[in-house]
Amino acid sequence: MERLNSEGIGRSQLAWTLTQPHIVLTARRIDACLLCRRKGVNEAGLCEVCYILIDDPEETFLIRRWLTGEGP
Repeated sequence: MERLNSEGIGRSQLAWTLTQPHIVLTARRIDACLLCRRKGVNEAGLCEVCYILIDDPEETFLIRRWLTGEGP
């Protein structure tokens, strides 16, 4: 699925992005979702809507590492 907001990263780049602490921490600091730029992000830099839509096992694993405080 293509993104509607061109400021966010491409969906195909999410797994790589989740391995880059500086990018995730910046998304958290400015409170803007990595994918859609919506406000209200979790520890992985994703808003609630985008987080719910993630179904890829690799991305889910990386997100859970951020949510549990392990990081990349």
